[in-house]
Amino acid sequence: MILYFSGTGNSEYAARRISTETKDKLMNLGERIRSRDFSGIHSDTPWVVAAPTYAWRIPRVLEEWLKNTELRGNKNIYFVMTCGGNIGNAGRYLKKLARSKGLDYRGCAQIVMPENYIAMFTTPTQEEAAGIIRGSLRAIDEAARQIKDSRPFPQLPITRKDKINSSIVNILFYPMFVHAKKFQATNACTSCGKCAVICPLNNIHLKNGTPVWGKNCTHCMACINRCPTQAIEYGNHTKTLPRYTCPKSI
Repeated sequence: MILYFSGTGNSEYAARRISTETKDKLMNLGERIRSRDFSGIHSDTPWVVAAPTYAWRIPRVLEEWLKNTELRGNKNIYFVMTCGGNIGNAGRYLKKLARSKGLDYRGCAQIVMPENYIAMFTTPTQEEAAGIIRGSLRAIDEAARQIKDSRPFPQLPITRKDKINSSIVNILFYPMFVHAKKFQATNACTSCGKCAVICPLNNIHLKNGTPVWGKNCTHCMACINRCPTQAIEYGNHTKTLPRYTCPKSI
């Protein structure tokens, strides 16, 4: 079974393409994470977890869900991580997580996709994004074939920088940067409420028709990138940047 968590669609795109190749079932973990549903699930086929990279590791909200949810049936687990650059030393922590659940860690595939972390970096235009996604297809398809053939993913070379990024930088990243203080709605807001509906942590609610952010944010960037009127900004940094969501097909 293929489990995926996706804010702006990159990991969903990879998961769906792998599902097409392997003929395996898909499960969107967004609602389960939102409702804190930790009820166990069963799969006869290997587990495949597709997720974005947050500071060179999987998102902590996803890690919490995996730690608290029993994955019954097949004992093999693969991870597929989408990223704007690289996944660092994420595999070390995923291997440890798999072992804690009694699962056989089969490796982590790195899939470079368009940058969506609009709070800190520059998002691509539609044309640029399409080119990056086309470039990712070989890696996605190879990962699918390895899963289908029951082969482990090859180990990526790990540098000292990778180790630092996935440990010290990741630890500092959350308290220093992951908060919702800079999110704000402009006059372009139509009070549609989509941001509140798609937030995986129920961190947004409408007050007098205007979205208000709480303190439980994971920086998935779903609200700002999926707003239909581009009415959400993150400080001054995002005011001139294009919004990015992964297209369903290229």
